[in-house]
Amino acid sequence: MTEATLARAQAGDGEAFRELIDPHRRELQAHCYRILGSVQDAEDVLQEALLAAWRSIGRFDGQSLRAWLYRIATNRCLNYLRGESRRPQPAGPPDQGAGRTGPVRSDEPWWLEPYPDDLDDLTIPGPEARYDARESIALSFVAGLQHLPPQQRAVLVLRDVLGLPAAESADILGTTQVAVNSALIRARAGLRPDRDPHDVPVPKSPAEAAIVDRFVSAFERFDLDELVAVLTDDARLTMPPEPAEHRGPQPIAGFLLDHLGQDLKFLPTRANSQPALVLYLPDPSAPIWRASSLIVLTLRGNQIHALTRFGDLGVLARFGFPRTLPRG
Repeated sequence: MTEATLARAQAGDGEAFRELIDPHRRELQAHCYRILGSVQDAEDVLQEALLAAWRSIGRFDGQSLRAWLYRIATNRCLNYLRGESRRPQPAGPPDQGAGRTGPVRSDEPWWLEPYPDDLDDLTIPGPEARYDARESIALSFVAGLQHLPPQQRAVLVLRDVLGLPAAESADILGTTQVAVNSALIRARAGLRPDRDPHDVPVPKSPAEAAIVDRFVSAFERFDLDELVAVLTDDARLTMPPEPAEHRGPQPIAGFLLDHLGQDLKFLPTRANSQPALVLYLPDPSAPIWRASSLIVLTLRGNQIHALTRFGDLGVLARFGFPRTLPRG
């Protein structure tokens, strides 16, 4: 940030304001996404935050633009979460009795959405951060954050993801360091990520690709046994916003093969720094493939620990995939 650019922005130059905020826009969007769990909500809240920043740029003291923007964005997220209870809640599935098989009630946040970037080029976290950029955007981590109260969620992201000092975090949230430290202790106790980063194959590595290829091959061959073998014993299949999930290799494999069939087209992509697949199904009345869903794969060792299936075609649009493809 140059003093000349700031002076122009404070004089009402919109282009100068964009020059100031553009280097921070992607990390701010990721910040809002972590707190809110939804890409659409993060985009909307970030736009509100940047509009508020534009309206108040004249009062900016010129000290730390990044901290100032984080203060505005974080508090806009918290304001949004205060009204979150007004969201309609989906009805849950019937509870399964003892010994029953089939879908069970899911505790996954129904508003969870996948993030369509690897975020490899985000700002490096501060020295006090406990998570690297890859861990802190993993789908299970973002889902886990959603179970924390809003203030604890914001504190944990500021301290453990961004690595900001307690004093700076307190300033952003308009509270005390004692309150920040207390909220952080409770947030850490309440957040239990379901994967150890050391058990996850290196992103984009041959080991990661081999697991994905094994999963796709099992599907293409309609090989139930192989599909079961590639899943961990405690594997889960969730399908936000549906309030149900399948647990265990056999129920998951059976559900996927029964509901998706054998004639599929898989296109690889990445979401939340994890491997993902866009699924296309054949149109029965035209020589085209139609987009069906996106499945994000969470890996553990040389197996798949979790599958999160998103059937909203609006989600696919954010990943740049067309709704139809020619068959030929």
